[in-house]
Amino acid sequence: MAKKQFSVAAGNDAHPAGRGTPTIHPAVFQHTVAQADMAISITDIHGSILYVNPAFTRVTGYAAAEVMGHNESLLSNKTTPPEIYKSMWQKISRGEAWGGRLVNRRKDGTRYLAELSISPVVDGAGAVVNYLGMHRDITDMHRLEAQVRNQKALIESVVDAAPMVIALLDVDDRVVLDNQEYKKLQADLGMAEPAPMLMTSIRALRENLPPGGRRSAGYDFLDLEVRLDLPDGKPPRWFSCSGSRVREDDVRADAFFAGGSRDYLLLVAKEITGLRAQQEKVRVAALQAVMSDEDRVAALRESLSAATFRLEGPLNMMASAVGMLARRSGPADPMAVALGEAVAAGELALAELRAMIPAESREAAGPANVNELLRDVLDLATERLLANGIRVSWKPQAMLPALQAHPNKLRSLFKALVDNAIEAMSARGWRERELTVVTRARLGSLEILVEDSGPGIPPELQLKVFEPFYTTKRESRRHLGTGLATAQQIAADHGGSIEIDAKSKSGCRVCVLLPLTRRP
Repeated sequence: MAKKQFSVAAGNDAHPAGRGTPTIHPAVFQHTVAQADMAISITDIHGSILYVNPAFTRVTGYAAAEVMGHNESLLSNKTTPPEIYKSMWQKISRGEAWGGRLVNRRKDGTRYLAELSISPVVDGAGAVVNYLGMHRDITDMHRLEAQVRNQKALIESVVDAAPMVIALLDVDDRVVLDNQEYKKLQADLGMAEPAPMLMTSIRALRENLPPGGRRSAGYDFLDLEVRLDLPDGKPPRWFSCSGSRVREDDVRADAFFAGGSRDYLLLVAKEITGLRAQQEKVRVAALQAVMSDEDRVAALRESLSAATFRLEGPLNMMASAVGMLARRSGPADPMAVALGEAVAAGELALAELRAMIPAESREAAGPANVNELLRDVLDLATERLLANGIRVSWKPQAMLPALQAHPNKLRSLFKALVDNAIEAMSARGWRERELTVVTRARLGSLEILVEDSGPGIPPELQLKVFEPFYTTKRESRRHLGTGLATAQQIAADHGGSIEIDAKSKSGCRVCVLLPLTRRP
C-alpha cells in the first residue's frame, strides 16, 4: 500500500470540462469516511487517536469521545505476540504500509480478531504526519476457516485410519486425493497408480452387468470384485470395489454467476484376497476334478477318432478292390460276394465305433479373465512342474480386458500348450528348464505367449504339428503333438489363431492371439 497524500480544494466541486485536475471537496471525504462500513481511525505519529468514524464505534463499542487522545493500544488484548507490534512500528515508521491480524478487545471486554491495515499519511515534504488505520472484525470468518481446517483434518484422519483403499479420481482417472492404504497398495504393487487399472477392470465388469445389477442408491457401482494378477510368481490380489460420484462447485471468479462444477469419483476398494484365496482353493480342487474327467473323455474321443481315421483308409481300399473284382468277374462271383459282405460288416462296425465317440460338452460363452484361466492351468500343473524341476516365469499384464469366450475350452487350449512344454523340457539330460507365460493386451485383441527352453521344433515341422493325429513325441520327444490340432480349433472357434514363432532361436515360443470383439 502506498503512502497516502490527499489533494483537496476549498472551492466548488464542479469545474469546467478540460480545465485542470478534478478535485473533491473536503466534505466529500468526511461523509465518505463517516459512512464507510469499515472501522477507520486517524492517529498522530505516536498512535494517539485524533479521529474515529461511526463504524469504529460499532466494532469496538467505544464512542468517539471515549477514545479521543488515547493510544490505539487501548484496544489491545495483550495476547498478540510483541514481535508483531515491533514489526508493525518498524514498517510504518519508515513510511511503509503494514497489514496483519491482531487480537483486540472491545469496551465490554469481549475479544475479536481484527484484520488491520495501517498507512502512513505524509505532508508535502514527504514526512509522516499521521497514520490512517482501517480494520474489520473477522472473528466469524476466522471461525469458519478454522472449522473447515478442522473438518478437513478430521476427515483426513478418518480416511487414513480406514482399513481400505480410498482414492478420489477426476474424469481422467487421475488420483486427486488418497489415503494411507492406497499409498501402501502402491508400494506393495510397485506401480505409480493402481487406481486407473482398477477402473479399467471395473468398466469391463460393468459392461457385462444386467441393467441395474449390483448398484445401490448413491453409488455408481457397488461391491464389484476386481482381480489384479501380479508378475514374478506373486499370487493374485482381489478387491471389492464401490464408487460414488462427488460434485465440486467451481470456485473461480468468472463462475460466480455462470455456475459450473467438476465431477469426481470416490473409489473405495476393500481387499478380500484372504477370503478369495480360500474360495480359490476349493474352486481349483473342483476344477481339477472336472478337467481330469474332461481329459479322460477327450483322450477317449481322440483314441476313438484316431481309430476310425485309421480304419477308414483300409476299408475304402477294400471297397475299391471289391468293386473292381465285381466288374471283372460279375457281381455273383463268390469271392466278390464274400468280400462285399466283409466290407459291409466293417463299415457297420466303423459306424458303431463313430457312435461311441463321446460328444463334446456344450458350454455357454461369457466374460472370461484370461489371466485367471492361465493361472488355473499353472496351478493344476504345479506338481508336474515341480517334479520336473521347471521354473515358471509368470508375466501377466496386471489388468486385461474381459474376453467373451468359453472358459473351459480356453483352459483346454492353454493346458495343451503347457503340457507340451513340460513334455519337451522333461527329456532326459535336458538341463535348461524354464517355462515363460506372458499375457498382454494389443489393439483389439489379447496376446498370450507360452515359451519353453526345450529342444524346439524344426522349421519343416512347424506347420505339420497342427495336423490332426500327428505327433513327434514317439520319434524324438519333441513337443506340440496331437493336442495342437484341437488347440488350434479352439482358437479358431474364438476367432483367433495359434502360431509358432519361427524367429525363436532356442526352445519353442507359441503365440495365441484372441480378438476382443468376436463373440464365440
